[in-house]
Amino acid sequence: RFVGLAVAIETVLGLLLALFCARELRGVRFLRTTLIVPMVITPVVVAIVFRLIYATDAGMLTAVSERLGGDPVQILSDPTKAFLGLVALDVWEWTPLMFLIILAGLQSLPVEPFEAAKVDGAGAWRMFWDHTLPMLKPVVAIAIVLRTIDAFGTFDQVFVLTRGGPGEATRLISIFGYDTAFKFQLVGYASALFITVGLLVLGVALVAARLLRRVETA
Repeated sequence: RFVGLAVAIETVLGLLLALFCARELRGVRFLRTTLIVPMVITPVVVAIVFRLIYATDAGMLTAVSERLGGDPVQILSDPTKAFLGLVALDVWEWTPLMFLIILAGLQSLPVEPFEAAKVDGAGAWRMFWDHTLPMLKPVVAIAIVLRTIDAFGTFDQVFVLTRGGPGEATRLISIFGYDTAFKFQLVGYASALFITVGLLVLGVALVAARLLRRVETA
């Protein structure tokens, strides 16, 4: 659930940001540089920062809420909010990766189809739907596969932020495997679990590679 939701949001946001930053507007170069900052920060540092933001007693959200006359904001103690807070952290940190990959794909597209579409009087939406998106599908698919593989291994952020709690709300497969191996001393079971996950991810990558070949040869 975490991987699907986070990767979907990151893909949409990355595509929108790439489409905006592909245009030569004033300040776009500075925006491009700013957007990649979250990706280069150490995941542990990102988790610590978000823990300070989400903290009920002295967090940034609580401070803003109390300044506006509201109650303390409880995120890490609520299962649903903690899960969504973890997704928000992941989206903030890794949307830049999707943005960079898709932006590189956009900048490598041939200009001839777009010039012909302009001559035919096609609007921006029609050019995107008929030309940009079809030609960009392989790039987007590669970005999704890479990010999905990486998302399955998310550990540092969860361990620092929630350690899998509250309850089982943010207990990802990586945290479950860690607890199984080091807390419950079931090393063999944890090893089998991680091998299974690795084979599953490998299978997803192989299927995606076949689909990409079909798209390229179509």
